[in-house]
Order: sequence, then structure tokens, then C-alpha cells
Amino acid sequence: MTSITDKRWLTHSTEEIYDNPWITLTHRHVSAPTGKQGIYGVVHFKNTAIGVIPIDAEGYTWLVGQHRYTLDQYEWEIPEGGALIGESSLAAAQRELREETGIVARRWTSLLKLNTSNSVTDEVARVFLAQDLSFGETEPDDTELLQLRRIPLDDAINMALDGSIADSVAMSALLKLGLLLDRGVLSI
Repeated sequence: MTSITDKRWLTHSTEEIYDNPWITLTHRHVSAPTGKQGIYGVVHFKNTAIGVIPIDAEGYTWLVGQHRYTLDQYEWEIPEGGALIGESSLAAAQRELREETGIVARRWTSLLKLNTSNSVTDEVARVFLAQDLSFGETEPDDTELLQLRRIPLDDAINMALDGSIADSVAMSALLKLGLLLDRGVLSI
């Protein structure tokens, strides 16, 4: 007997519509698991999205503020970026944290794997907890105009709860970390 979880989408044809160094957009003719035929647009990300929650010995974390082009608004987030092709998620997290905040961490914990928007993209995000911190100079990308904010971790979690942080990667990671701390699974 076939289980409902064995029913899959079928792709009949794929046409590349757009390609750049970061994404590929394809138009596909498909059959849904129900058998209904239709079309699907898929955005393929060529890298893994990366996020980091740095926490210092006093229980503070750092948020990064920047204007997001796609939303045309200013957003507060955890330090985030993308893994370069062939770069491990951890190496990318270490690089992004150093570039955006000047922070180098000696202790790393994998916190979260997230499918960012699974109805239109295959993008996967990986988020790490960074501890035992030392501080240096930031090295932002030439397109980044960043503002840094050091706040208590509880305040950052509350910002995710009240919607002040609306970025899906940051919100998911902060809320998961809050639950893990409340349940005693992790300690800082």
C-alpha cells in the first residue's frame, strides 16, 4: 500500500528563466501529488544562508541593523550571510560573524536548520550559537552599511516575540534558543 508521504510532485519540463551568481529561477511544468497538472516557479539558491547568535559572558548578544532592498525597510537581525560555494556552514558562520561584528568565537554550537520559504525556494539556513568571544574590527562587504547593537539576549528574544525582529532566520533561531534555555537543554 502506498502512503500519502510517498506521493511526490513530478516535473515534466524545466526552463531556466534567470540566473546570476546567487540564484537561478526556473519555470516548471509539473503534476501535483494529486495528479493535477500545473506550473511551478522555483528559486534555487546557490549557497546556504547562515546566521549566528553571539553571546558574551554577561548574557548579551549583538544585532545587525541594515536596510533590506527587497522589503525597502530597515531590519534588525542576527549576524547573517551566505556560505560561499564549497565553504562549510561553520566556516561561513565564523567568517560572517567576524566581518559583520568583528567578533571571533572560540566555542560554536549548531542551533538550527531551517527551510526559509519551502513553497518557492530550496534555500536552507543554518544558524550557530557563538560563545567565548573576542573582539576586533568589522570588515563588512562593500554593499553593507551596518549598525550594531549589543543588547541582553532576553531583549533580543522579546524582539522576536513582539515582531520587532521579523527576519525568519533570526526569529526562528532566537525563539528556538529561548526554548532550549528555558528547558535546560542549553546553558550560557
